[in-house]
Amino acid sequence: MADAPIPSTTDLRGPETERLPIGVVDADRFQRAIAAIDAANAGDPNVLVIDGDEHPKELAHARLATAWVWWFDPQASEEQLLAARAHHLRRWASPRDEFPRDRAGYLRWRAALKRQHAEDVGAIMRAAGYDDEDAARVGQIVRKEGLARDADVQTHEDALCLVFVQTQLQWLTDELGDERIVPIVQKTMKKMSERAIEAVGRLELGPDALAVLERASH
Repeated sequence: MADAPIPSTTDLRGPETERLPIGVVDADRFQRAIAAIDAANAGDPNVLVIDGDEHPKELAHARLATAWVWWFDPQASEEQLLAARAHHLRRWASPRDEFPRDRAGYLRWRAALKRQHAEDVGAIMRAAGYDDEDAARVGQIVRKEGLARDADVQTHEDALCLVFVQTQLQWLTDELGDERIVPIVQKTMKKMSERAIEAVGRLELGPDALAVLERASH
């Protein structure tokens, strides 16, 4: 991991070139599930612009999260990789506005999202040939149960945090301003492992984003 190039925003490979986990039980089953998750996320009406090209936002985030899981854990299991790919599965279908605009409403929305993502990826996995036990494990990772105690869940969280910093920190800084974004980044950093915080230091970020990270770390 330490010597490997970090994932970049251009690392958005499709299922046709997806790496297979070491010890994969059924390669076709794994690739079917990955392809189905990507197909579901391809419907995202929100776009992420990378090097001038538009990508469905959740599809791009999911592929980049997968690349980060591989980077953090080259021995990553099928369940880890499926969870990374489906961490925000069809998130746009459950808009924030369906819940009250206060802190309690935000927390209810986040909890509902985690449940929905876990249920949706479980259905995709079963259709691809996985059993209930496999789907339950992926759901556990997606819901981030056991964060800081379960190594796979921590790797999942680290990957998602790196995707956030890579793809959202700059525009959120522009939109919210330093005073509002710094506390958000501080909360994010508290969920990250030391290795993930070290990885942030290897990212190519703009001066505004770097300044926010510097303030958040003190």
